[in-house]
Amino acid sequence: MAITLQDTARNAAADGIVDLIDVGGAGTISLKSSASLVAATNEVATLTFSATAFGAAAAGVATAAAITSDTSATGGTANNYTVFSGAGTALWQGTVTATSGGGDIELSSISIGVGDTVSMSAFTLTVPAS
Repeated sequence: MAITLQDTARNAAADGIVDLIDVGGAGTISLKSSASLVAATNEVATLTFSATAFGAAAAGVATAAAITSDTSATGGTANNYTVFSGAGTALWQGTVTATSGGGDIELSSISIGVGDTVSMSAFTLTVPAS
């Protein structure tokens, strides 16, 4: 039988994970052309979290505060991302697709030109109940 987490536990887990982003200063989210836990490897664009990256979780969902756009992207095709703490520690990674593509992050376009501005309007981390 699978375990079932109550919201108190889900919130604690979500808060614990996203609070790691703030260690060492403002963390970043790096859009990449392939999976990599190294900050500059395969980078397409890097956006910066607020000094306090996420608010308190509710129902197991932590929602990011404002994320600063990358106004001078490296460029390439984004298909993965990695979240880094302010100290540069890789925390988690996931997939990137175009809108309705089913990725963990969906962008209006995964093709990013050199010098483009890349922005994110929302980002959440969810700890499931089971």
